[in-house]
Amino acid sequence: MSVFPDGHGAASARTDPVLDLSATPPTEERNPRTTDIDLLPTPAVLALLHAEDALVPAAVESVLGTLAGVVDEAAERVRRGGRVHYFGAGSSGRIAVLDATELVPTFGLAPGVVTAHLAGGDDAMERAVEGAEDDDAGGAADAAGVTAADLVIGLSASGRTPYVAGALTASARRGAFTAVVTCNPGSPLRSLARVAIAADTGPEAIAGSTRLKATSALKLILNGFSTALMVRLGKTYSNLMAEASATNDKLRVRRVRMLREASGADEAACEAVLTQAGGDLPTALVALLAGVGAQQAREALNATDGTVRAALGVAQQMSALLRLSKEIPGRGQLS
Repeated sequence: MSVFPDGHGAASARTDPVLDLSATPPTEERNPRTTDIDLLPTPAVLALLHAEDALVPAAVESVLGTLAGVVDEAAERVRRGGRVHYFGAGSSGRIAVLDATELVPTFGLAPGVVTAHLAGGDDAMERAVEGAEDDDAGGAADAAGVTAADLVIGLSASGRTPYVAGALTASARRGAFTAVVTCNPGSPLRSLARVAIAADTGPEAIAGSTRLKATSALKLILNGFSTALMVRLGKTYSNLMAEASATNDKLRVRRVRMLREASGADEAACEAVLTQAGGDLPTALVALLAGVGAQQAREALNATDGTVRAALGVAQQMSALLRLSKEIPGRGQLS
């Protein structure tokens, strides 16, 4: 069941992305606090930039309630086999690529569950691709793989990116849940998405440079969205990354440290259990915390969709029943 009632937010029945680009978005207005920035010594320049950056968290805090609903909607859809798609251009698209890419090694998320689409493709990560941001047809084409099971987030600092408009419109036609993340409360993209998350960061220190406050706000919003989504999907135990991949020495050391912190066992015991678990961190966690063997831990995880917290209860019950069967003559083995 959707966490948003039907009709919440803007309609998704629009057939074509029609954007009014005549109004200057607040992100591109001149900032009266920084008009003399080029006359100041470097420490004062940095202090001004920092003062503007300090306004971002409050702007993001104001949208957390709406963001929570989008997180829960995404978790529900991913559990049913759906995916999450980010669409963005320029700096907004680049942080979307960064966020989606890091979820695989950090939380053990399967590739493709959260994916980012950047206007201009991979080349746009390192250089500006002329016209990509203004290509609404390109956004629609990049959304060709979106289905009704999916959740789509369009990111646009200025709130009027044609590429994002094309992606949102095409995704809505396919029945996907659509949301827009922007720093323009009056964004014309709001009419193309079911939910709008608008963090009002105001004018930039350097007029129009949305790679500053606006992109910082979008980064915080994506950090919150994807991390909370991983928590809801059971990819953490307590505040530990329960499925971190061991792709380098640093991460291999971190996995053992997490086992030690979670269980209180020494390093040797943690390494031994991790080996018995075939290197699978959730299995090792359940085995250590529930005091069961790797096979029982694996069975408990299979019974609870791989969620460590839920698997602990199952494993402890399995262990208690096994002890009881040994203590009571004639009870026999568990099936």
